[in-house]
Amino acid sequence: MPQAGRARPGSHGPEAVADRVTWVGALDPDLRTFDIILKTANGTTYNSYAVRGSEGVAIIDTVKQEFTVDFLAKVEAVAGYDEITTLVLNHLEPDHTGAVPEFLRRAPHVEICVSPRGLQVLKALLKDRFDDYKVTVVRTGDTVSLGDRTLRFLTTPYVHWPDTQCTYLEEQNLLFTCDLLGCHYCDGRLFNDKVGDFRFSFDYYFDHIMRPFKRYVGEALDLIEPLNIDMIAPGHGPVLRAHPRDYITQYRRLITKRLASETGDLKTLLIFYVSAYGATAQMAEAITEGAAESDDVRVSLFDIQGGDVTPFIDLIEEADGLVLGTPTINGDAVRVIWDMLSSLVDIETKGKLGAAFGSYGWTGEAVNMVEGRMQGLKMRVPEKGLRIKMHPTTDELEECRDFGRRLAAHLAGRPMEREIDMSALLGG
Repeated sequence: MPQAGRARPGSHGPEAVADRVTWVGALDPDLRTFDIILKTANGTTYNSYAVRGSEGVAIIDTVKQEFTVDFLAKVEAVAGYDEITTLVLNHLEPDHTGAVPEFLRRAPHVEICVSPRGLQVLKALLKDRFDDYKVTVVRTGDTVSLGDRTLRFLTTPYVHWPDTQCTYLEEQNLLFTCDLLGCHYCDGRLFNDKVGDFRFSFDYYFDHIMRPFKRYVGEALDLIEPLNIDMIAPGHGPVLRAHPRDYITQYRRLITKRLASETGDLKTLLIFYVSAYGATAQMAEAITEGAAESDDVRVSLFDIQGGDVTPFIDLIEEADGLVLGTPTINGDAVRVIWDMLSSLVDIETKGKLGAAFGSYGWTGEAVNMVEGRMQGLKMRVPEKGLRIKMHPTTDELEECRDFGRRLAAHLAGRPMEREIDMSALLGG
């Protein structure tokens, strides 16, 4: 029994979404993984739109390359190529530009509108054909006239690539957002008031596409919230014609920090560790004691041996500092620490304080490896990682407390001066 609204690839013709605005995209209900890592239980759509004005037709985004034939058939059903004057590329990821080369072969006269950062990607896409086309770089406030219809552009970088922009159809209060406010959910009924309940997909998409760029999402919302909006037409998922502003409100909720209401001006430091024989655990507790001496830093300690790191990602996202402790096992950090580090790609880590520590028996590479990954995540690593061979002595535990004190001081913005042992530096 086919599911309600489910459509096979290519089985859906063009459909009017508003006066003189037609959906000419593609349905991909069988897609189960997007961008390698995203699960898409309900497939996805590659939304493209045709906007007809009195003096021209604009195509807003295209589709994934394998749906080119289907896409062009829809375009040809609503406009002749000689009528099409403009191609707007709100985002140049291949799932939105796969059909561009063939479209331009058939409509080489069109003006291509891209954001400043989109220009370099367009050059890479078109290669040696780039100079054959008219390309216009557009920024916030720039417009393109289709006669009695006007397209106004809003530069909204990093939602989710650096090139992303939105396009606003002024006369109809219709906002084309590409990835912003989209989701991977395929239903041939197209509109949010007709398809099933896709809230899970909307939030899941935000978590995996927009979450690392919350700051930029906020800047984009600042631009679009003042607009009169009767409809939002994203690049993936249902067209949001019923209560479109509710989805903007949901995005605003998703990017709002909740921890700040609890901690006020306190800085937050999270310490996670795994310990094989208790030595790294001793270090973790001593580092926590040292950091907790600071009145302006709230310290939390977690033993994550054998645990699922997923619940901690929300905590890390809003924390100011992250310290990871791991023993060295077979020349490496332990798996759960790597799991945690790999999970951090879903959140913004740039500028957070990072540090590493651990006990070791022979070579002790793990601490340096963790530090390297933190630096790769653009975290601030002001203190060299602390390594102690075997179980710490009383003096070494005090060294751990000092390590914690210094990390807290860095978080509080008053780093402690350290005495440098020049003989150690000179190998003496």
